[in-house]
Amino acid sequence: MTESRLSFKEMCNAFEVTPRTLRYYEYIELLQPDREGRSRFYGPRETARMKLILRGRRFGFQLEDIRQWLLIREEQGDAAQMQTFVDMADRQMKELENQRSQLDEALAELQDLRNATARSLSD
Repeated sequence: MTESRLSFKEMCNAFEVTPRTLRYYEYIELLQPDREGRSRFYGPRETARMKLILRGRRFGFQLEDIRQWLLIREEQGDAAQMQTFVDMADRQMKELENQRSQLDEALAELQDLRNATARSLSD
């Protein structure tokens, strides 16, 4: 693995993604590797973008939202991108809190049903 560029295989290994995932990210224009013949190479810009993409996915952001967010920096600069991130993060935190609430309710209901069933077995 070279310092400045990663091959397709090295990129997959470095970020623990499948070739299909990496090709898809290219297809939807999240990544734009350098091409030399049929080979693809990923420089510092693409590896930085990949880190941001994977972080965004971990937080539950949609790929299209991530793509739009990455475009903002190129078109409007860092300040606009940071403000957009704050707005996106606020929305996503509300969504995650809602999901947590729903999970807590489902867990409590499942626990109650499990306990009632266990009591029925012991009666």
